[in-house]
Amino acid sequence: MKYKEHYDVVIVGSGLAGLVSAIILAKEGMQVCVLEKNNQFGGNLQTFVRNKTIFDTGVHYIGGLSEGQNLHQYFKYLDILQGIKLHKMDEDGFDIISFDGDPKEYRHAQGHDNFVENLLEDFPEEEKGIKMYSKQLQETCKKFPLYSLEKGKPYYDDAEIFELPAKDYINSFTNNKKLQAVLAGTNYLYAGDKNRTPFYVHALSTNSYIQSAYRVVNGGSQLTKTLLKRVREHGGDAFKRHEVSKFNYEDGKITSVSTTNGVEVKGDLFISNIEPKLTIKMVGEDKFKKSYTNRIEKIESTIAAFSLYIVLKPNSFKYQNKNFYHFKDETKIWDSLHYSQESWPEGYMLSMGIKDNTAEYGETISVMTYMNYDELLPWEDTHNTIVNKNERGQTYEQFKKEKAEILIDEIEKKFPNIRDCIEAYYTSTPLSYRDYIGSDRGAMYAYVKDVNKPLHSLLSPRTKIKNLFLTGQSLNMHGILGVTISAINTCSEILGKDYLLDKILESNKHEV
Repeated sequence: MKYKEHYDVVIVGSGLAGLVSAIILAKEGMQVCVLEKNNQFGGNLQTFVRNKTIFDTGVHYIGGLSEGQNLHQYFKYLDILQGIKLHKMDEDGFDIISFDGDPKEYRHAQGHDNFVENLLEDFPEEEKGIKMYSKQLQETCKKFPLYSLEKGKPYYDDAEIFELPAKDYINSFTNNKKLQAVLAGTNYLYAGDKNRTPFYVHALSTNSYIQSAYRVVNGGSQLTKTLLKRVREHGGDAFKRHEVSKFNYEDGKITSVSTTNGVEVKGDLFISNIEPKLTIKMVGEDKFKKSYTNRIEKIESTIAAFSLYIVLKPNSFKYQNKNFYHFKDETKIWDSLHYSQESWPEGYMLSMGIKDNTAEYGETISVMTYMNYDELLPWEDTHNTIVNKNERGQTYEQFKKEKAEILIDEIEKKFPNIRDCIEAYYTSTPLSYRDYIGSDRGAMYAYVKDVNKPLHSLLSPRTKIKNLFLTGQSLNMHGILGVTISAINTCSEILGKDYLLDKILESNKHEV
């Protein structure tokens, strides 16, 4: 594939937001080029293979994909639904919350009525609080017009929602400590912090899964392949192993980007799907106002993750069509970010992969828990990807092995036979996320949303450089839905919001 001499739009980074932006703008007749540094397109959608088995790096499940729901409408407009094979998760308990010393498993069910009914089985005295929680979850999401595909409105409807703290608000629905913990139990989805996380982050992260929850069969890279296919069908170009090293600037605008393999790609508009702190460094801090660069530099990144990828022995561990969020006790729901070396891990999220031929037994398990980037400082100066191989050394391998064994010990408390089922395991640390995804300090979910500084980390897709735009999880919200909406938001700045929403709604007309 050859480069065109000049593109209408050059997109740097092929995460979900970059690819969605590419399809939207290519559909509008623009000449689009996507540049990706890695050997794989897709950012957090990337998968890897070990022992002939596929593992997801970021996509454990997707919400809002049943007919008529928000992500379904966006994906229908992008014409990618046919290309991805989905498997609906357990309707009466797609997410399980559990605690050491309590044999009960508390279920989050699909559909709000079903969600309420299932929780009432465990908390029959709490009907009023559970119903109020369910209602407020939905009401909060409605305050973000793009969540509901509403025209004629700004990105959010009510600035006060940014100031409502998640922990206190959830706890206001009930005095039952266990129920408080169960309602907040999936906060690994957004790295919830008791002192800072706003309720809207909890609502946007969890509500679409309650609407509907699916696994992607054969991993998130199915999504990438379909997105790329659509980009190319609409005349767009996409090149991997093209790491952009510099945005070239002249007369107040970006004229081209240069890659480490000596290519210069010219364009009219540029969209950066890389983390804003990194984007600013690549453009040159002097090209922006000092107040803008200072503000972005001061935004804190969320905690990072340590992930364990288990290859199961054949026919040893039954496939679980649900995720498990397990904590040492209910007080750890909001506190497991702040672990000590002795107490780590205070909780984890466990999920299973599914393939076309998955029947009774599973092949893979992925487990994620928090890890502070500072634990990796001894190896911070090493960088390792498929494109640029670099061993971090024996001490790093030892560190990972020790952590993995501690985590497996913890998992064994809930799944006593797990060690006997392990054929092999692999790990990733915050450095893996930093190197492959380009996230600041290996952050799981981009920037911290802080109820005490409500609008500090919300970034506009527009920059002061008139032809440079931002997109991706760092702007507003992370997750498949949040990032898709981020791309819609970015493209709205170029095409016009109501114009674009009209197109999306038109493509869904016969379903509504």
